[in-house]
Formats: sequence, structure tokens, C-alpha cells
Amino acid sequence: MRVVLQRVSRASVTVNNQLISEINNGLLLLLGIEDADQDEDIVWLTRKIVNLRVFNDEQGVMNKSILENGGDVIVVSQFTLHASTKKGNRPSYIKAAKPDTAIPLYEAFLKQLEIDLGKKVGTGIFGADMKVDLLNDGPVTIIIDTKNRE
Repeated sequence: MRVVLQRVSRASVTVNNQLISEINNGLLLLLGIEDADQDEDIVWLTRKIVNLRVFNDEQGVMNKSILENGGDVIVVSQFTLHASTKKGNRPSYIKAAKPDTAIPLYEAFLKQLEIDLGKKVGTGIFGADMKVDLLNDGPVTIIIDTKNRE
């Protein structure tokens, strides 16, 4: 699993001009799932996300997690995070999981994230043409990959 985590002042997801999710002060997560992903990737990644200290404390130092900050989260599925650009100019998405594999893992990720966070998270609509609007705060953007746990 690969996630692009963005600290946001606000974020929203719209599909067909209809607002699906909206948050203020929190995290926007773009989540890519590949065929090799398993339940252990979900647990490791959700715990990493909720405990990552990317919010400012009283001294303006990034020293608080989303749990301590009390912010909200939106998760948007994004198979393009597994694009390979090694050959030619057209990205290949061969590593991205197909919907029959990706949807159950995406739903399990959401469920585990809600357990770890202690509240509901916003989402997009899996497979839809989504319009994601955000105001990146900082900017703070971090890429986390369960296959490369740095």
C-alpha cells in the first residue's frame, strides 16, 4: 500500500457536482493498493498514520498526531499511485490491484483507520471520477509505502 498524506486546512471530494466528503483541519490521504498488499499492511499503515506527528504543538513544532490534534481525515482511492513510468511516456498500472482485490482491502483499510482514529473518516467513491479540492497546510506532504518501511 502506498499513501500520500497531506496535512490540510480543508479538503473536499466531489463526484458529479455532488459533495461527498468535506473536512477542515486534518489529513487528506490518497491511497494506492497493489496486488501484493495484505491485512498486515493495513494495520501497520493505519497505526503509522494516526501516530505520525505532523501537526504543530504550542511552540509551532510538528509534534502532535492527528489523534492529539483532533482533526478529521478523508481517504481517496488512487490506483495511479502505483504507476510505472520506467518505459516510454504512457504510465503502466500493472502493479495496481484490480477492483476485486482492491475494494475489500480499501474497505478494510477504512474500517481499521476508523478504529485506530476513534471516529468516522470521509471518503470518495471507489472508481469514480472524483474532484479533490484541498488547501495544503504547510505544505506538509509525506509518502508512506508499506513495501519500503522507512
